[in-house]
Amino acid sequence: MPRISCLRALLALPILVSLAACQTADLSRVDLAAGLVPPSKAPALTATSEVPSSRTPSAIVIDQDTGRVLFADDADGLRHPASTTKLMTLLLLFEAMDAGKVTLDTPLAVSARAAARPPSKLGLRPGSTIRVRDALPALAVKSSNDVASVVAENLGGTEERFALQMNAKARQLGMTRTNFANASGLPDERQISTARDLAVLGLTIRKRFPGMRGLFMTEGFEYNGRHYASTNKLLGRVPGVDGMKTGYVNASGFNLVASARRGGRGVIVVVIGGASGRSRDARVEDLIDTYLGPAGGSAPAAAAPVVMAAPARVAPAVPVALAPAAPATLPGDFGMPGLDE
Repeated sequence: MPRISCLRALLALPILVSLAACQTADLSRVDLAAGLVPPSKAPALTATSEVPSSRTPSAIVIDQDTGRVLFADDADGLRHPASTTKLMTLLLLFEAMDAGKVTLDTPLAVSARAAARPPSKLGLRPGSTIRVRDALPALAVKSSNDVASVVAENLGGTEERFALQMNAKARQLGMTRTNFANASGLPDERQISTARDLAVLGLTIRKRFPGMRGLFMTEGFEYNGRHYASTNKLLGRVPGVDGMKTGYVNASGFNLVASARRGGRGVIVVVIGGASGRSRDARVEDLIDTYLGPAGGSAPAAAAPVVMAAPARVAPAVPVALAPAAPATLPGDFGMPGLDE
C-alpha cells in the first residue's frame, strides 16, 4: 500500500473516534464552549490530510502573557512530535490530580507491556508500582517511555483508550492539527502535531498549573538509587529558561518546547526538526535572545509580530488565547532537587 494511503487508513479510526468523544463535529463550538480560541485557521487534521514532513524544520515563538505570535516558520506544517507528546500525558495526569482521582502517593501498576517499552526508560519491572510523585519527573525530566505507558494504562485502562482522551483534550484546546496514538511519542505514523499546537499545549500547562513549573525546571532527580539528568540541556545554562520538554525520533529530528522569562516578559519557543540536539538548542537560544533580549541586556522594543515562511495555504497567525480561568490547585509547588533527546 502506498505510504500516503496507509497513513490515511491509520489516521481514520482514532480521529473519528476522538471527534465522536467531543460530542460534536463542530470543533469551533467545542473550543468556544471551553473558553478557548482555536490557535490556527489552517485546515483541521482529517483522515485525508497531507503526510507529515520528516526531519523538516518548523518553529514558533509566542508571548506567554498575551498569546501573541511573535514568529512563525511553517508553524502549521505537520510533524512528528516525538517525546514532546509527554506534555499532553503530563497535562492529563495533572488534571487527574486536580480532580482528586490520584494523589502524589498513589501507586501506579506496571504492566508487562509498559515495562517492555523501548528506551528512554526507568527499567520498571512488571508487577511493580511507581508513585505519581516519581512518575512526574520520570516523564518531564528523564522522558521515560515505560512510565508514559504506566500512566496511560492507569488513567485510561489501556494506552489506546488514553490516546483517545489525549485527542479529545487536544480538540478541546484547539489543537486541530494534532493526533496522538500513544502516550510517549514513540514512532508511529499516526503521531502528528505542529509547532503551533505544541505551543498551545505548553502555554496551557503554564497557565493552568503554575504550581508545577518547578517540575519542568528540575535538572535532575534520584530514583531507586540512581541519578537521572534532564534531557533539556538549556536548563541551568541559558538564563531565563525554565522548562519544558525535549523530543527525538528518527522521523522528527530533534524537537524542543521551551519556556523562558527575562525582564518580566516570557515566551514559549517551539523548534521541531533540528539536525542535532546542539543545533536545535542553539536555534531555541537564538529565538529567546531575539524576542526577550540578550541575557543581562535590555528587553527588545515592542514590535509587530513577525511571521515568516508560512505556507500559502495557511492563514496568517492568530493569537493563542486561553480562557481566563483560575489556575488549578495541586498539593504545593512540585519543586525537586536539582538518553539525550
